[in-house]
Amino acid sequence: MPRSTTARTLREFHDALLAAYGPRHWWPGETRTEIMVGAVLTQNTNWTNVERAIANLKSADALDWHRLNDMGHDELAALIRPAGYFNVKARRLKKLVEWVVGEFDGDLDAMFARSTATLREELLNVNGIGRETADSILLYAGGHVTFVVDAYTARVLRRHGLIDEDADYELIKELFEGNLPEDEKLYNEYHALLVEVGKQCCRPRNARCEECPLGAFPHDTSR
Repeated sequence: MPRSTTARTLREFHDALLAAYGPRHWWPGETRTEIMVGAVLTQNTNWTNVERAIANLKSADALDWHRLNDMGHDELAALIRPAGYFNVKARRLKKLVEWVVGEFDGDLDAMFARSTATLREELLNVNGIGRETADSILLYAGGHVTFVVDAYTARVLRRHGLIDEDADYELIKELFEGNLPEDEKLYNEYHALLVEVGKQCCRPRNARCEECPLGAFPHDTSR
């Protein structure tokens, strides 16, 4: 698909989703620390479970980088248990905490002052931080202009013929960044809208195309 056509299609998708669902106000979180912690905890679980884990951390007055750094594995794992895979996520969260404290002394202003490319590379070098988590931290906590890709995004694009079956994370990310304006608010809203349509309509099985805001666009749910 020519770039101009892809750009137009992506904007039409965004506009149709926004008209259907309205602003998503994502990422839910009162502080940048909470958003970063949530980005780790949301791996392989739904947001309701993450909210319960975040509530536990708040009750323990633990949403502080130095407090988290001083906390033992077992105590942290118990607090985040509702998020599932709590031992694995406790280890991953501790690695992120150790990096934030060791590199920046918990100062997120200093952290997010680094360039997007540099900070993304550094985040990806933290054990347990993958590309989706890194980009979520950059975009939603740091206001960096980077597009977040997830399984919902890939499925929607694949079914509408904008990507091939073997398109990887970086290719999908480049599809958005190469065809949309560099706009943090646009990337923020667009990703959240794709998550919503993925949950509501563009499901792996039994897709609800008749209810989908993108149902009028050519699509193939066998993909």
